[in-house]
Amino acid sequence: MSRPVFYTNNSRSSPGAAIPLKLLCTLLAVGAMLSACGGGGSPPAASSSSSVSTTYTAGVFNPSSTYVNRCASPRSGTDPYTHKTYPDKAGSATLENFWLRSWTHELYLWYKEVPDLNPNNYADPATDYFPLLKTSGTTPSGKPKDKQGFHFTYKTSDWEALSQSGVSAGYGAEFVLIENAPPRNVVVAYTDPNTPAATNNLSRGEEILSIDGVDMVNDNTSAGIDTLNAGLFPSNINESHTFVLLELDGTTQRTVTLTSASITSTPVQHAGVISGTNGQVGYIQFNDHIATAEQEFIDAITLLKNANVSDLVLDLRYNGGGYLDIASEVAYMIAGGTQTANKVFDKVTFNDQYPANVDPVIGGSNPPTPFYSTTLGLSTTSGVALPTLNLSRVYVLTGPNTCSASEAIINGLRGVGVQVIEIGSTTCGKPYGFYPQDNCGTTYFSIEFEGANDIGFGDFSDGFSPANTTDPAKMGVSVPGCSVADDFTHQLGDPSEGRLAAALFYRTNSSCMSGPTGASRSQIQSVNSRVDLSQADGEMYKNPFRENLILRK
Repeated sequence: MSRPVFYTNNSRSSPGAAIPLKLLCTLLAVGAMLSACGGGGSPPAASSSSSVSTTYTAGVFNPSSTYVNRCASPRSGTDPYTHKTYPDKAGSATLENFWLRSWTHELYLWYKEVPDLNPNNYADPATDYFPLLKTSGTTPSGKPKDKQGFHFTYKTSDWEALSQSGVSAGYGAEFVLIENAPPRNVVVAYTDPNTPAATNNLSRGEEILSIDGVDMVNDNTSAGIDTLNAGLFPSNINESHTFVLLELDGTTQRTVTLTSASITSTPVQHAGVISGTNGQVGYIQFNDHIATAEQEFIDAITLLKNANVSDLVLDLRYNGGGYLDIASEVAYMIAGGTQTANKVFDKVTFNDQYPANVDPVIGGSNPPTPFYSTTLGLSTTSGVALPTLNLSRVYVLTGPNTCSASEAIINGLRGVGVQVIEIGSTTCGKPYGFYPQDNCGTTYFSIEFEGANDIGFGDFSDGFSPANTTDPAKMGVSVPGCSVADDFTHQLGDPSEGRLAAALFYRTNSSCMSGPTGASRSQIQSVNSRVDLSQADGEMYKNPFRENLILRK
């Protein structure tokens, strides 16, 4: 799948239209990516009839199993990931369209709001027909319920390779696109240790001026945009790309050559203690709900527990999601056993054609996710009691890249009465999820369920917003706290960094800071004169597997 992140100044649509943002993949077991990401076990058996009718009758939907695996270009042989024989049979693009129509009617969360379009009228299932099979309804703020990036496809072989790997090609640096059309502004957000980015000393707040000779800020040509995307998001390992960077002083430029490698992120960084008024304050930068986060977060909480912290600042500003079970463990370690006893962390609900206790995709019951009090064995021994801080409040740093499992932490804690104080900006708004489903070599992603907390609340499709948010276009569910833009002039974990400084101030004063919380404007003016790097926000684009909300069944 292409990653057209950058745009000419005539086409500034959301990059979510092209990039699979905040997707959800449900796993049957740890490591069992393949079977689950293909829809949970083996697909339904195709009709044994050699000829399947393509007669369209409005409002009449045959079971999707009538058309499944009836392919215009059937695959043959064995899937290299599942080691199963491909189930494809000879068919047509029209039959693939009929399968999409019935499958959507069966499982799409808002199936009643999907237009019933004649499958015979569309040539390509993935590009012509599937994009139309979704609601046009809006959230309370007027945004689409099914946002751009929530409804998309992948070539199945590409998706399987991505979801199976556990690693991805990259440099070990995460970039934020503050402006993605000319004049563009792209900065380094953070780096992972022991990666090409760390070796080359990439630092938070450095701006990218060019890649492989193409002007990052102003180039407006198709060829230039392709070069920028290819350099920023390498598709393979051992790709070398030359970057010209502007350091934070605003004058010093340097040139580095970055060679892509297989990168596994370090999900928990900068765990430490800040001495504060009325006790010690813990800080954890939490970037990914991946399997390795289980042991790393346990280590971080143990460190803070031994330091007798009385408060926690949990930095989720760049955490796009991951395992819901990790989110549950994190919430339990924050709140402790008393507040979470016999409570629900998250309950998934499918569309109204199915009872609440049934999972229609994989079959069987649909139990809620509890607050897990012991390890699940994702990256450590299972069944070990989790350490806890037993806090009645938590300060959470957020931004537009705070999604899915990260939002579930906020919602789950609020559901059991833990006070969440939000410092930052409105989260992405994804209480929804889906099982990726393969048919004829294309994997489809279409919203199938939504989650809710112990008190039944899950309506945060416009995200969570600090209480003093004023922009109506960015207003979600109001949460106590302060609206603070991202500050790229300080390192994450630095008490002077804008959002962390605002959290520490709120803790002491129960109010928001006035004026800029980061560096003075004279220090931080970007090469893009419209951007103040101490008061900025933007979008981060991670490998899609790190932007999932993942359930284990």
